[in-house]
Amino acid sequence: MTASFPPFDVAIAGGGIVGMSLALSLARAGISVAVIEKTPMPSQLEPMFDGRVSAIAEGSRRILDAAGAWAGMTHEAQPILDIRVSDGNTPFFIHYDHHEVGSAPFGYIVENRFIRHALHRAAEALPNLSIIDNNSIRTFEPDAGGVTLHLGDGRDIRCSLLIGADGKQSSLRRMAGIDTVEWNYRQTAIVCTIHHERPHDGLAQERFLPAGPFAVLPMTGQRSSLVWVEPDERVKLYLELPEEEFVQEIRERVGDYLGEMRAEGPRFAYPLSLMHAQSYIGPRLALIGDAAHAIHPIAGQGVNLGFRDVGVLSELITGRFRLGLDIGSADVLKHYQRWRRFDNVTMLAVTDGLNRLFRTQLMPVRLARELGMWTVGRIPPLKRFFMRHAMGLVGDLPESVKENA
Repeated sequence: MTASFPPFDVAIAGGGIVGMSLALSLARAGISVAVIEKTPMPSQLEPMFDGRVSAIAEGSRRILDAAGAWAGMTHEAQPILDIRVSDGNTPFFIHYDHHEVGSAPFGYIVENRFIRHALHRAAEALPNLSIIDNNSIRTFEPDAGGVTLHLGDGRDIRCSLLIGADGKQSSLRRMAGIDTVEWNYRQTAIVCTIHHERPHDGLAQERFLPAGPFAVLPMTGQRSSLVWVEPDERVKLYLELPEEEFVQEIRERVGDYLGEMRAEGPRFAYPLSLMHAQSYIGPRLALIGDAAHAIHPIAGQGVNLGFRDVGVLSELITGRFRLGLDIGSADVLKHYQRWRRFDNVTMLAVTDGLNRLFRTQLMPVRLARELGMWTVGRIPPLKRFFMRHAMGLVGDLPESVKENA
């Protein structure tokens, strides 16, 4: 008979960016945590595992700092100092300058592989955090006192609370019988890196084109990450273009402000869809990150919603743990769902609406959105609100974000 693990306070299914951030936050508070990840952990640290970058808002940076992970990625983090949002090839745009809301950058662009490396290095220093990789949860059984997990290798884990951080296709969500609302955008994001002649000066650009948004995100050095959204049927064509033609397509969309440019590294493709779980909780279960909600990348806020899940759930669990109370009780889980649902649903609706709005080329709609951009740009209090929202500093925030705010 295969030996079972010792009991843990919390088990987290999914060792990605959001799951590992929560694991670190809890473990640093003295809570024993097991992370169960289906892929071998070394493979997550390979450059080809994830070619994306994340726009880490200032609020999310504070959560990562509280988790002990931010220091390990600062040398690979490019501050976002300015944001320019424009409507296709029209002269209408909004320009955000971080000096208008204080001295802190709006956020940072960090390659996902460096975020993963920093999280894993921080985890190695915590003896109460165990990573069980190349394994999965086959079934789980909640009861009044906790949850029993039956793993794929035949071993069992007993814990007080189970967290689903296992992505958009969450097996825990399915096993718990939690339904979802979802649809396919029939769009795919092409992601690649360019090296350019001129410095970007920390400027992030997003152009709303009829096919989908086109973002230029500043990286360390004279590099930028492109997130280029196209209808599914055209993506294969762009992915297979010869290098010179591919760069020419990029140049037509980026313009000449970065000077000469070349593609650097492979091209990645990520199909886009919307998903929202009808419940974030079940008996002794909470869903976070993409297991609970997946949004369009049009505003670069998907991972930041996940980090805010981490900040809220960590605060609730840690508070109960320090009082010696049941961390997996129904009232804790209901509090988490109430706290996070409004923010997540609002961002889901906003990103979905923006994607639909800017794909529409009807003249009345174009005039309305150009008027909207003009209005935001000329009303300072409204503009500052949008800037602070982009920084993740608006709304009902956990204490880890409010610190130093």
